[in-house]
Amino acid sequence: MSDTVPASTAASEFSRQELFPIREVARLTGINPVTLRAWERRYGLIQPTRTESGHRLYSQADIDEVRSILGWIERGVAVSKVGKILARSQALKVQAAPVRRPPASGEWDEWRQQVRRAVHGFDERRLEQIYGQVFSSYPMVVVFQDVLMPVWHELLVRQEAFGQTSEWLMLDSFLRARTLQRLQWLQSQGQDCTVLLAAVPGQCRELELLVTGLLMGSNEVAVQVLALGQPLEELSLVAEKRGPQAVVLYSNHPPTVDMPKRLRKLGLTLDCPLMLAGDASDLIQDALAGTEIACLGSEGQLMQRRLQQYLTGHLDT
Repeated sequence: MSDTVPASTAASEFSRQELFPIREVARLTGINPVTLRAWERRYGLIQPTRTESGHRLYSQADIDEVRSILGWIERGVAVSKVGKILARSQALKVQAAPVRRPPASGEWDEWRQQVRRAVHGFDERRLEQIYGQVFSSYPMVVVFQDVLMPVWHELLVRQEAFGQTSEWLMLDSFLRARTLQRLQWLQSQGQDCTVLLAAVPGQCRELELLVTGLLMGSNEVAVQVLALGQPLEELSLVAEKRGPQAVVLYSNHPPTVDMPKRLRKLGLTLDCPLMLAGDASDLIQDALAGTEIACLGSEGQLMQRRLQQYLTGHLDT
């Protein structure tokens, strides 16, 4: 069955219902229609709505799901296993995350479109303007999780065509510089409580680690982000010298079978609590139940709240 929708029909449906035909989803995500259909039929991933004539129509949530799938594939996860990971991660986020009022229809996507256009034109001045405007309109967690990082992830997994790698590098460099500025400002506020944040080697990129540190910090807790590549076996030395109230590891990769054992072993070498944040935290939570290692989750407000609760003795592990 063909998935070609007449242009006038597609435009009408898009404007009225904000639904996209498959060719538009392919253009936006870089995934060809054949692959999108295969993900649906073979693995049950992405379930678009259908017109009366059987044409597939995708919502913005479907497109975000495609990008999430691409993110896991980019981390080395087989497409056949992505569905279970997404379902598990989403269920935990829904259970634990605070309720956040959704924006007006298309509002965040409009900002993302502006970011895409600025990056595509290599217009850093315009990107700086958008960055300032979006920060004046939303809380920091919304700016990063719902506007900036989705575009960054999208460009990360779409580097096949000429110029796309340069686009991603521009946005990555821009965001790293500004995230570092905000982290340094927060760390200068003289909070009494300090937490060290380190990446599990090879399981995230620098910007993801920096943004996590920024979203995790607060007026009460200063988060010091250790350099990417910090050896885990030397964390006890670093913690001994710096004297933090806790050490947080970050990973957005699926946990390996031996990860719980490795974390427990690492925790024994530290003189302060050990915690885990990121997608791995959501997926390993059951395996660490009853241990001294706290799972903070992967959503900004949730990580911040759980960290504060744990440090004040109000979060059970």
